[in-house]
Amino acid sequence: MKVIRNNVLPFKGFSGINLFGVLFVRKNAIVSDRMLNHEKIHTAQMKEMCYIFFYLWYVIEWLIRLIQMKDAHKAYRWISFEVEAYGNELDLNYLKSRKPWSWTKWISN
Repeated sequence: MKVIRNNVLPFKGFSGINLFGVLFVRKNAIVSDRMLNHEKIHTAQMKEMCYIFFYLWYVIEWLIRLIQMKDAHKAYRWISFEVEAYGNELDLNYLKSRKPWSWTKWISN
């Protein structure tokens, strides 16, 4: 995964942002194996959805979760993509055994 260090992306308060499979981090950010694995999981999700549909689904699901939970951070953590990525970021071999569309298990939660 390509990592680009800069002073603009991600926005303050975030450690990194994955845009189309490229990870943007602040110049002084620590990029751990855990973080890389989390973002690689997102890249696998993006590929399944032809990238643009990933972002569309991500925003729509976040808005629905925000209405349900009335808390932006909780809404973010319950996006199905994030549930899969956070739940498996410590398993550095997860992507080797991951089944396509695995994130869909968490849509109805």
